[in-house]
Amino acid sequence: MTSAVDTELGAELRGFREVQSLAYACAEAVAAQLVPGVTEREAARMQREWLREHGVRDWFHLPFAWFGDRTAFAGFRIPLQFFPTSRRLEPGMPFILDMAPVFNGFTADIGYSGSLGPNPVQDRLMADLEEHRELILREVRERRSLREIYEDVERLMNRQGYANRHRAYPFGVIAHKVDRVQQRRFSPNVFGFGTQSLKGLASDALHGHRDGWSPLWSPYKFSDHPPQPGLWAVEPHLGFRGTGAKFEEILVVTDSKDPQESAFWLDDDLPHVRRWAEARSL
Repeated sequence: MTSAVDTELGAELRGFREVQSLAYACAEAVAAQLVPGVTEREAARMQREWLREHGVRDWFHLPFAWFGDRTAFAGFRIPLQFFPTSRRLEPGMPFILDMAPVFNGFTADIGYSGSLGPNPVQDRLMADLEEHRELILREVRERRSLREIYEDVERLMNRQGYANRHRAYPFGVIAHKVDRVQQRRFSPNVFGFGTQSLKGLASDALHGHRDGWSPLWSPYKFSDHPPQPGLWAVEPHLGFRGTGAKFEEILVVTDSKDPQESAFWLDDDLPHVRRWAEARSL
């Protein structure tokens, strides 16, 4: 018999899955419209407009777009460099679209990598990211500390011959917790981040500090603890000679003693997962 708790959890996960699917649908729709000469700012605006047309009114963060060597965060030193620029897309150039909408109070944060025409380097990066997805899930189920898992991901990147580009993110994070967001009539943002979502992350940080865990998954001491139950937006990001690629999706962590139920990806019907399945079937 299904318990009320199981039913409630199922409804919660459906809400998060719905917004994650919506975000990936946006990424695919916008990617299909990109043409030579489009700027990062225009691509970010296209994402915002598409999501607003589909009912999004709040954000964990507003959409980003990175083109060319900016997909590998080349030369990034300060947070302002993450924001979209006037960089124009050219044939063969890699791009990454990144968005974090809130829909019906549920949050997603996704990353979509592609290129305008063939780009064998980014194709290779994307193919090699599959092993990272498998490693992260396996080690979370083993209840390794977040810091240890981070280090193992980085070692795998090094063995593959790539640079760890999520090191360039604030606090070097590979992931962060996501939660429900209380809906408000007005949803302001500060430096591109929704205030309601920031309040939730700050609350997690406060409670976590008291209880010995952090909502940020980083290489630092504050992440030296087992995975905390909840939902985590995970984004391993590879870089190679001015080309970057990543995926970002939700990992569900529970307190179940069953390894299969203790952690699982929220959804396997995502563009990068389908891409890997198609490549294996060839």
